[in-house]
Amino acid sequence: MNASYSTLIGARELAEHLDDPDWRIVDCRHDLADTSFGRAAYERGHLPGAHFLHLDEDLSGRMTGTNGRHPLPDPADFTARLGRIGIGNDTQVIAYDDAGGMFAARLWWMMRWLGHRRVAVLDGGLVAWCAAGQALTTKTPSVRPTTYSLSLQPAVVDAAFVLDHLYTGDIMLIDARSPDRFRGENETLDPVGGHIPGAKNRFFRDNLVGGGCFKQASVLREEFGALLKGRDAHRVVHQCGSGVTACHNLLAMESAGLSGSRLYAGSWSEWCADPCRPIATGPEE
Repeated sequence: MNASYSTLIGARELAEHLDDPDWRIVDCRHDLADTSFGRAAYERGHLPGAHFLHLDEDLSGRMTGTNGRHPLPDPADFTARLGRIGIGNDTQVIAYDDAGGMFAARLWWMMRWLGHRRVAVLDGGLVAWCAAGQALTTKTPSVRPTTYSLSLQPAVVDAAFVLDHLYTGDIMLIDARSPDRFRGENETLDPVGGHIPGAKNRFFRDNLVGGGCFKQASVLREEFGALLKGRDAHRVVHQCGSGVTACHNLLAMESAGLSGSRLYAGSWSEWCADPCRPIATGPEE
């Protein structure tokens, strides 16, 4: 039976499967301040066999000015893109970046959104790969295109859902942004600072230890358990600035055995685009 990974994979484990024909590695490197960075970094050197997917061009849809900075793409467009790099419904997909999984987790979640289970993030990313003595290459891999069949999951909610449940107490919002941005301070990415009222702050980098690897599953389970206070994971909705780093918290919860939470993909950048939606500043209420 083929090995299957659904949350995280170590560098040495991945190295053992580089020649597996049903595995695809995807380079997700990105820089929010320099959107050309990822592709240039890929061309300078990437994991053997890796393909590149761009956060803005491949893992996001068209911005309208009111749907956030990284709206989800049309699922049919996204699956067509996957098929062009040889990813089918049974492919083992491994995503990596050089930012502790900050961007790779977006692809991980999007594959889950499609109903794909065989998808994992390289724990520690490019740093861990190089630290394990593994090589990089500049060679672009050959590919045999395939077809990906959609099976969308109810893994995403919209702004209307959040607004309808804002004061009911039946969902928990977890905001993955840094504490200062959550409080409404030092906001440089969005035109309005603050957070959605009632949201709890769990900075995505708190999921990591030194070197950019995820904390042990038992530690993550304890930490998220303290945040949830007995609330079922199915009642949790994750958000951040634009639906990217929220996926990091989703991955952390999944790796801790806390499955079933959902993503508000538009996140703060969509929420604050409508002045009629309520906002809060300062620390958690």
